Amino acid sequence: MIKKRNPFGLFLDRLSPPQGLLLLLLSIAVGVVTGLAAVFFIHLISLIERGLYALFTLLSPYMGIWTYLVIPVAGALLSGPLIAFFAREAKGHGIPEVMQALVLKGGRIRPRVALAKIVASALCIGSGGSAGREGPIVQVGSAFGSVTGQLLHLSDERIKNLVSCGAAAGIAATFNAPIAGVAFAIEVLMSELQVRLFGNVVIAAVSASIVSQVFLGDKPAFLVPAYTMSSPMEILLFLFLGLVAALVGIFFIRVLDLSERVFDQWKFPLALKPAVGAICLGLLGMMYVSFSGTSLSSLMGFDAQQLIEHKPHMYGPGFEFIEKALRGDTSFFLFLLLVVLKPLATSFTLGSGNSGGVFAPSLFTGAVLGGALGTAFEIVLPGGTSPPGAYALVGMAAVFAACAHAPLTAILIVFEMSNDYSLILPLMVASVTASYASLYFYSESMYTAKLTRRGIRFSQGRDLDIMQGVMVREVMNHEPEVVKSSDPLALLYRKFQETTYLGFPVVDDKGELWGIVTLQDLERVLSSGEQTIRELKVEDVAVVNPLTVYADEPIWTAIQKMAPRDLARLPVVSRRNDRELIGLISRSNILRAYDVAIVRKQRGQLLGDKMTLRKKSGNTFFEVRLQPGNVAVGMSLKELQLSEGANVVAVERNGVSHIPRGNLVFMAGDIVTLFAEKNAMDAAMQQLTSGKRAER
Repeated sequence: MIKKRNPFGLFLDRLSPPQGLLLLLLSIAVGVVTGLAAVFFIHLISLIERGLYALFTLLSPYMGIWTYLVIPVAGALLSGPLIAFFAREAKGHGIPEVMQALVLKGGRIRPRVALAKIVASALCIGSGGSAGREGPIVQVGSAFGSVTGQLLHLSDERIKNLVSCGAAAGIAATFNAPIAGVAFAIEVLMSELQVRLFGNVVIAAVSASIVSQVFLGDKPAFLVPAYTMSSPMEILLFLFLGLVAALVGIFFIRVLDLSERVFDQWKFPLALKPAVGAICLGLLGMMYVSFSGTSLSSLMGFDAQQLIEHKPHMYGPGFEFIEKALRGDTSFFLFLLLVVLKPLATSFTLGSGNSGGVFAPSLFTGAVLGGALGTAFEIVLPGGTSPPGAYALVGMAAVFAACAHAPLTAILIVFEMSNDYSLILPLMVASVTASYASLYFYSESMYTAKLTRRGIRFSQGRDLDIMQGVMVREVMNHEPEVVKSSDPLALLYRKFQETTYLGFPVVDDKGELWGIVTLQDLERVLSSGEQTIRELKVEDVAVVNPLTVYADEPIWTAIQKMAPRDLARLPVVSRRNDRELIGLISRSNILRAYDVAIVRKQRGQLLGDKMTLRKKSGNTFFEVRLQPGNVAVGMSLKELQLSEGANVVAVERNGVSHIPRGNLVFMAGDIVTLFAEKNAMDAAMQQLTSGKRAER
């Protein structure tokens, strides 16, 4: 069955715009749409909050303090089914799902995620859920960027760029902080700075910020008094704040992670779990109101607006209380209490499966931590320190840096939100200290902890663990094209012209591995001009005794060998004889290994040791990804006639696993799973993959 192209992709094919111009226009579009979504989202939260409080005040005017329990539960009962039955990716704070899509799925995010996330998060935050606005907008912007790239049939790299543009635009629009949005996309999501992608992310962030300013105004998020350090020695107190912030950040990460683990393992309807978390949040809020000095009798006569103004400080993003903390308008006891209660409230909300962000809660926790320490320093060193508000401002950056392991984003977000440069040195010292100390004591960030539980570990934007489960033989080229060391250089030159390959293994007259030669080796010799191409042989330009890898080694071993010298390919040799060439592994093969590893995980660990068939000695499962030119491509399973002792048990095509029938026709890109006797494995692999491959 031929899959028809959508009209957007066909139009783009006919237009054929320059790559740079296309991505620039798309990044502007992603920024504008994300900015509009942020404006809509902020107004929707306010509308839901006023509507719910007005409704319950009308239904029961004397509910009083119980309003702070009933309304969060009502919001959770509305958002829970939406998440459970419409888009489960909207569960939690969303950034881990964006990271996973970027690294493991080529940036592909389902369109429905954006709609589910924005509605569910608005219900959660509007009803009092302890969550932030930025996570949902980041996920919505990323989803729009991804869907745009998919509609236009762009490459994975371009789709990832648009996803990053959406994430940067989300932060920029939510906090009116375009620079911090760019830093967040690069530091947290992309994990690396690529100059050719940097400009698009900047344009998207600026576009979103402009849209946000048009509708919401261009004022900074917080109006902060002008603070300065009382003396250069005070930097030591901010350094101490950074160390304490690291401990608080680890506490926040661990509590949220524990809550997610408990609720994930609990056998209870997913649609109702957020309501259970809302009950815990409501009880916490009622206790806080009881102990914070608010008269419970006065709450009985409050109207909707008064109840909103007196709601527990840990409800919602908490921006109003953050501004009070930045002005120093509260007590040491209240600061200290909220350092513990805000992480707990957020863990109840998001750990139970409700939807929202963790960016704002970490800023809130940092503000109250800084306020508490600033108040303590003021008591111990009267007249020798800055006001508590200065420490609250720096504490915001420090705790976020500790939670996200992103000091640059922390510095820039607080700087842009406060529009105050005078405390930039304390911001830098506290943020870097908190980030490094947190990383030293606990390697996971708030965004990677959930992914680690799924078996996904990241370093510089790449999944490490899954690459240790794929063997070289599963993805290597079994029939590499070779050249002889005695061949004239003119023959090698012609091979490079006739093929798309950038390198060839070199064998001697006996057919044994002698070296390896690349296009760069050829260019280097020809550019020297010392000898002509007719005077030289392959042995004059090839590298002798190259690095090699064995077929039964994991792909991760090949990556480690290739990385130090940035090698593009490695010969694969036999363990019986290090000069017996049996294959070639290249960068394109390693990229295919990611697909093999991911499918293996998603198939419920078909290859695990717990399978009964695998326990039988002499039998094994293995997978082969078919490439254009393989002999099996275009043949049916019945025509293939595999050797005895080997059976095809599954075929993965376009992410869907099929039980094969005799009339199933193999296609390029299929991942074929076989169950075979070990002595029949090599023969079965040859029957599937022999023939010239399109990629080396």
